[in-house]
Amino acid sequence: MLKYILGCVAFFLLAACSSVHPVDSPEYEHLVSGFGSGLGLYAKARLSWNEGDAERALLLSREAQTADPTSPYPIMLEAEILVKSGRIDESLAAIDRAVKVAPDYRPPYLLGGSIKFSMGKPKEAAVYLRNAVRLEPGKEDAVLHLVTALMQFFEYEESVNVLKNLIKVKPESAVGNYYLGKVYSQMKLYREAVTYYQRALELRPDLAQAAIDMAISFEALDDYDKAIATYKKVLDEADNRAPLIQHLIRLFIQNQRYEDALTYLKKLDAMGLSTTDSNRKKGLIYLELERYDEAIDTFCEMLQADSEAHQLRLYLGSAYEEKGELAAAAIEFLKIPPDSPLYPEAVGHLSFIYKEQGKNEEAISLIEKTIAANQNKLELYLSLASLEDSMGNTAKALELLIAAESRFSNDYRFHFRIGVLYDKLGKRPQSIERMKRVLDLNPADAQAHNYLGYTYAEMGINLEEALRHVKRALEIRPDDGFFIDSLGWVYYQMKRYHDAVRYLEKSAALVPDDATILEHLGDAYFALKEKKHALKYYKKARAIEPKKKSLDDKIKRILQGELEEK
Repeated sequence: MLKYILGCVAFFLLAACSSVHPVDSPEYEHLVSGFGSGLGLYAKARLSWNEGDAERALLLSREAQTADPTSPYPIMLEAEILVKSGRIDESLAAIDRAVKVAPDYRPPYLLGGSIKFSMGKPKEAAVYLRNAVRLEPGKEDAVLHLVTALMQFFEYEESVNVLKNLIKVKPESAVGNYYLGKVYSQMKLYREAVTYYQRALELRPDLAQAAIDMAISFEALDDYDKAIATYKKVLDEADNRAPLIQHLIRLFIQNQRYEDALTYLKKLDAMGLSTTDSNRKKGLIYLELERYDEAIDTFCEMLQADSEAHQLRLYLGSAYEEKGELAAAAIEFLKIPPDSPLYPEAVGHLSFIYKEQGKNEEAISLIEKTIAANQNKLELYLSLASLEDSMGNTAKALELLIAAESRFSNDYRFHFRIGVLYDKLGKRPQSIERMKRVLDLNPADAQAHNYLGYTYAEMGINLEEALRHVKRALEIRPDDGFFIDSLGWVYYQMKRYHDAVRYLEKSAALVPDDATILEHLGDAYFALKEKKHALKYYKKARAIEPKKKSLDDKIKRILQGELEEK
């Protein structure tokens, strides 16, 4: 603790206690005028202190105080010597004596505030520092340290007022504007923060930290384009570029700007600063962009350096699987040992591969054996249920999940899958209850909101509630074409056909190859008596699902009607 205090007050000692001034300066004249016969003793004390003789300096400073008891300078020298010697309480006592002797002398308040803050007492520090600011409101050091102390106990309003007063007295204060931006950031008033960061940068274009903090504020405002542009500008001028590049990469990935992320990952390569994490990101981006060969090369190269990295092995297997090289994928998944935490996930992939290869019994056997050793892995149960369902054994899939309900009753994913299976079996009331359970556990589950809304629309019941659910789903995933179809279908069932057409057109534009969406759009146009448009979309839907009888019936009805009209 003592070492920390000494380190923290070093700056203040330079600002507050150094009393050696040029002989032609106003400070020197003030110093001389504040002394009588003790000036020589003070000068000797200061010289001894500068030469490292703390004991003699302390003795002489006290003699100077005896000679000139109304001068704060030797008292402050004593306080400096004491604090540097680790005698904190004695130093504070000396500071308080200096304040009594010269209440309008600024350095004791500055040093006292520093010591109190370093002791973890920001409220007591603020008492000293307020006086330092009162005496010279245009001096940045006391203002900034007072604000730092105030922020420790969330005195935002006073911090703002102190900084605005500094800027009023000293408009050219770049750090004053910067700190005001910092305070507004802490208050989560990011637009105000940006305003003051920008002013700081106008005054000091080289103030890189202000630019970085401004970019962070842009992120908080979800203005990622401005955040990225600001980071890029800082990056052009920064000495230590790697942390900024890494942050930019994370920001690009977050915003699905994968090509930009790759560009900066390659910059790290060129700088010789690639890490396992940056290479992993590169491989995952290649996977996301369906550049499977590059993903495979990246993960293979990483595995040469660490063949026991099971997560990388899983990624490599996934890359082969996505590429359609199922045999190669299976080889990689099988290299993940049963004692690895990733083994159940590898089994999920393997079961899919076996199913694709027509080895259904082998896939089921593998999952069942893995469940026996990992009974609390939900993903295994979901994989087994999915496999049984895909084989036409929907009732069996539902049965095995219900048997495991005691283990996963608090997992919303479990209830969602059960709800889907109930729906496939035509048990909609049970499906609805499960989806409601999903939303009890996870109110932000967009799929469950959509499922409930669409189900109510299909049943023609609770349409206002259906509308609320679908709108909530779209708040979470606004560009989901299937959710937009659900909204259009709810409006159709509410007989709001113009609204239905508007959203179903948008849905069809986003998902142009889904027969159900196209059929819904045809139905909405038919309800508006726009038969040509209806026929157009029914035919498009039939081209995708030629065996769907309802489409044939609707097309036939329109064509028959046209013949009768003729």
